[in-house]
Amino acid sequence: MAPKSKLAKIRNIGIIAHIDAGKTTFTERILFYTGRSHKMGEVHDGEATMDWMPQEQERGITIMSAVTSCSWKGHDIHVIDTPGHVDFTMEVERSLRVLDGVVAVFCAVAGVEPQSETVWHQADKYNVPKIAFINKMDRIGADFWGAIAMMGKRFNSVPLALQIPMGAEEKFAGVIDLLRRKAIRWNDQTLGVSYAEEDIPEDFRDEAEHYREAMIEALAEVDDDIANQYLGGEEPAEKDIIEAIRKATLSLKTVPVFCGTALRNKGVQPVLDAVINYLPSPEDIPHIKGTNPRTNEEEIRASSEKDPLTALAFKVMMDEGRKITFLRIYSGKIYVNNDIYNVIKQRKEKLSRILKMHANKRERVEEAGAGDIVAVMGLKTTTTGDTLCDDAYPIILERIDFYEPVISQAIEAKTPGDQEKLTAALEKLLEEDPTLRVKYDDDTAQTIISGMGELHLEILLDRLTREFNTFVNVGKPRVVYRETIQKKTEAEGRFERELGEKKHFGHIRLNLIPAARGTGIEIVWKTDSASIPAEYHEMVETGIHESASSGVLGGYPVVDVKVEIVGGSIREGESTPMGYKIAAATAFKDGCSQGDPILLEPIMTVDIVTPTDFIGDVIGDINGRHGEVQAIAQKGHVSEVHCRVPLKSLFGYSTDLRSATQGRAFYSMQFLGYDKGM
Repeated sequence: MAPKSKLAKIRNIGIIAHIDAGKTTFTERILFYTGRSHKMGEVHDGEATMDWMPQEQERGITIMSAVTSCSWKGHDIHVIDTPGHVDFTMEVERSLRVLDGVVAVFCAVAGVEPQSETVWHQADKYNVPKIAFINKMDRIGADFWGAIAMMGKRFNSVPLALQIPMGAEEKFAGVIDLLRRKAIRWNDQTLGVSYAEEDIPEDFRDEAEHYREAMIEALAEVDDDIANQYLGGEEPAEKDIIEAIRKATLSLKTVPVFCGTALRNKGVQPVLDAVINYLPSPEDIPHIKGTNPRTNEEEIRASSEKDPLTALAFKVMMDEGRKITFLRIYSGKIYVNNDIYNVIKQRKEKLSRILKMHANKRERVEEAGAGDIVAVMGLKTTTTGDTLCDDAYPIILERIDFYEPVISQAIEAKTPGDQEKLTAALEKLLEEDPTLRVKYDDDTAQTIISGMGELHLEILLDRLTREFNTFVNVGKPRVVYRETIQKKTEAEGRFERELGEKKHFGHIRLNLIPAARGTGIEIVWKTDSASIPAEYHEMVETGIHESASSGVLGGYPVVDVKVEIVGGSIREGESTPMGYKIAAATAFKDGCSQGDPILLEPIMTVDIVTPTDFIGDVIGDINGRHGEVQAIAQKGHVSEVHCRVPLKSLFGYSTDLRSATQGRAFYSMQFLGYDKGM
């Protein structure tokens, strides 16, 4: 067998899950067992290596995706531990954009939770292969097969159990490896570092054979070689089964499933083996595609250090005032003190340092190449989503989609000195966080910050004080609305004015038609060039979009309107681009005023898990918030309530829910869309 290439021994993986499923605890075990850290940090003690921000340690949640690297059985594994809270879903999105595979962690008690569904679909969006770890098998109510059934029902892939648990809850003793027909038990005295493989206990043998047969059968449905052996009555060889699982995982047909309890140090090492056996190396992923900005033609780059440099900046972080940019290198190499070309900004920048990250600790290296995820310093203009390449071989990779904020808050500096610091601090936070928006309101002399949720803004305000020593007065959170129209209108805009010694003229007629929710502003030209010459079209559209950025009711952006440009006129020697831009903006504004304008508010999907005893109180409270219950599912002693609720009614909901259920219910929410008030 030919020796493996360097790239074949790299794995770029992310750990994804719903909040509190045990992602960070699981990652801490990976670091401990691979020798990367010599002490297991615990989330509940505020000592997790990967949760290094003070805000993370205090709240026991992950806020920023943290990057680290470790080694396992001769392979380099780059790991990104991602947040589970919906307010920080952008951190997950931009991490998945550059990862080759993920480990999805599920709670054995709750199964597939709302945010785990969201992050799973985010991974699907980027075609990222997955393996699953069903955690917390020692908890009361742990149900391995229940979690697998939920995965089968909610996801578009086949969960393939490669292990079964030996017992559950307080009787959970270890796992049975179905592939090798072995029982695995972990040694509590060594914190799970040592584990023993033994014959399957008598009382689990029939169950193990039954599920091994089911595993082979499921593989036979997606792999012809295994199918031929299975139908011929042959026992497939272990290496053939591993190869078939790998192929099925990489093609997104199956998801290998493992189980254990990270907190009790059981079940982690087989998942590391699975990362190497079943998740892709940079060589296994399709060649990256991009557009050559000089020819506008599609080009590809192979995962090779011999191809021209191609890298994506997927995250920017400020550390003690210095900017660190995280890169995924797809092809080529980078070196310290070399120039690198930012094709989006069309500027060369010098790399002053290249760092291998371990959460917030770092190790300096002189070079990095294809397949690596590294942090670099010295890039002044690069922001999230920019492509970096060799200027002789320019390429633009697909950019990262950003989410629009749904909540805003007014802040103002406490002193004139704080005002200067506030402006500088917000500039740095904006570079770091693409979901943050900042606007200065001249009327009130306040700064309006907008983000993804209450917790998102709370963390930002906390960071202003702690990291930037900037003190602000804070207003109440406010909902970010949108505006639209309810009826079709016709509008006309005419602009004629002499500015300086030049006359400017523009004349345009529009139809404004209500459009479906989520469609934004659609512009359709229904004129000939005799009415409005083609050279003015771009400025007409610019005028419409600028006018749509501030509506007639409350100055909120206008959405979901189809604009038909149906006529206009020209005046020889006087028609100008500026004239048509202003005429179009005026016509759009007038049309909105006449079109029965209304406010649209952000609607959230809310999933509540509550003891069944409190279900009546929970539903009554949701109805009182103008919410709409969509479904109720009972699962043992708890009920899941799925509903839609206006965001404005959810401020302070966590406190109210705890009070109504003696602290025993919890909820998660995510943005659904803008709609009329409920």
